[in-house]
Amino acid sequence: MAVGVDEVGRGSWAGPLVVGAVILSSPIEGLKDSKLLTKKQRQSLASQIKSEALSYAFGSVSSKEIDELGLSKATTLAITRALDQIEGFNEIIVDGLPGPIKKYKGIHINYQIKADQTIPSVSAASIIAKVKRDEIMSSLSPKYKNYGFDSHVGYGTASHMRAIKKFGICDLHRTSFKPIKNFIYA
Repeated sequence: MAVGVDEVGRGSWAGPLVVGAVILSSPIEGLKDSKLLTKKQRQSLASQIKSEALSYAFGSVSSKEIDELGLSKATTLAITRALDQIEGFNEIIVDGLPGPIKKYKGIHINYQIKADQTIPSVSAASIIAKVKRDEIMSSLSPKYKNYGFDSHVGYGTASHMRAIKKFGICDLHRTSFKPIKNFIYA
């Protein structure tokens, strides 16, 4: 049984990186890379995935962990945190280029570019991770009301940059990322 794994938030300027891991029991119609779906489609599919999957889990790392570990090691940590919550798989398929972790508990990790577009369990992982991360950022938005995290969810948009210029950075920002670092040392 294969577990599909994908991350969301790798390029974000603020907030966590979230990994989804999914073992599907049967095909689910409409699965594809989360970026190719509307918000409404993602939310509907995420509910279906959670109710029909054999197993699913999330792993995440905070902005602080990303800054301390670096993006590659932090992503590996988030993948491990997700896989630690799932049992019953003998194959791991991760979307993307090969990472620093080659095996997990003796199981070889199969990295595949664009797996979120071709392998249903990875597509499902992409969808639930995106919905989860968006929910996290939306829930944080009232606490950080000046930044608009509920709309851009921490990505590098013009409105996000305007907010940083006006209000400075907050503790959700990844200070190791060049756009934020440039602002700090400007």
